[in-house]
Amino acid sequence: MGRFITVLFLLFALAIQVQAAEYPAVAFKTSGAVFVKGSDTEPYQPLPAGTKLSGGSFVKTGANGWLLLKLSDGSTLALANNTELELATLRLTGDKREGLLSLLVGKIRASIVKLAGQQTDIRIKSRTAVAGVKGTEFLMLNKGPVNVFFGNEGRVTVAGNSDGATDLDAGTMTQTTRGHKPIAPVKVEPDSTLQKAQMVFNAATGELPPAEWTESDNLPDIIARWDINYAHYLIDKGEYGQALELLQAAFDLAANEGVRADSLLEQGSVNGRFLRDQTAALDAYAKLLSEYPGRPQAEAALYYSAQLRFDREEFTTALDLFERYLTRYPDGMYGQNARTLINRIRQELPPEPPPGRGPVLKPTGGPQSGGR
Repeated sequence: MGRFITVLFLLFALAIQVQAAEYPAVAFKTSGAVFVKGSDTEPYQPLPAGTKLSGGSFVKTGANGWLLLKLSDGSTLALANNTELELATLRLTGDKREGLLSLLVGKIRASIVKLAGQQTDIRIKSRTAVAGVKGTEFLMLNKGPVNVFFGNEGRVTVAGNSDGATDLDAGTMTQTTRGHKPIAPVKVEPDSTLQKAQMVFNAATGELPPAEWTESDNLPDIIARWDINYAHYLIDKGEYGQALELLQAAFDLAANEGVRADSLLEQGSVNGRFLRDQTAALDAYAKLLSEYPGRPQAEAALYYSAQLRFDREEFTTALDLFERYLTRYPDGMYGQNARTLINRIRQELPPEPPPGRGPVLKPTGGPQSGGR
């Protein structure tokens, strides 16, 4: 009888392991619009709470949607609104737990339990970054090429598509854009903008959905504005490369046109004034003038573009830009400087030839021109 009971127990345990391997996740709680599909080629269908999910499934939340997934090992994944996640692979049985989750867009809180005697290798990735999890809780936001990470507990290793990774500890934040190496983690100070962002993020991915989603939807702009302010601090420290990373992340994150225009103006300033990369500076100013010509930042971008052309001795282009500046901003803050540089350019450029005649050469100051 004892052997029989032992065999039944082993069969029962095996059945549980098989079921856990086949369905490693369950939609534990849902709210609002939540959807699921079994593969990339299938259409999305409504996802009821209690639905078991296999590896390869996709889940998505709508504008008011929220989802709490429970994994078979007790870990949880909380998805805020407007989030899409692929459960690419999950193997949570035996002495090694491993998995790959793809965050296609949105905000997620991953609470991965650490079990004694078991190796954990779960990765959460986007198109441009990956977080390697051993047993920790962290927040991850993906919007386009940008990824923002907050550490809640333990440690997570974060990397972009290029070489280099950083360890994110509890109470710190890092981010990466366009696949670059993440910035050095920044401590989340009390009563700071970063702390507010982390609190909003935690509320959006908590045990229950928030009453409304306005603050969660504004999170990218909140972080983008912090990026610009922190970039100023890094510039003062001479850390121009990190500053440019944050300015680019601010542009990629923000929906607000003013924040995006600020980012481009600051990128031009860092490249032109500190890194002496005039081409990169001109590209940033040109993008600002092309995409946000009506923003207040366009005035400085137009003037600085003209000044850089003057410094490169591209006098014809500089003259055109200075004259455009005075036409568009007759009472602008750089008006006097523009007029002064226009006069200097006209002293450098030869006069226009009369109709039907060749160019009039500028005197060189040698004996043939009357010089001494």
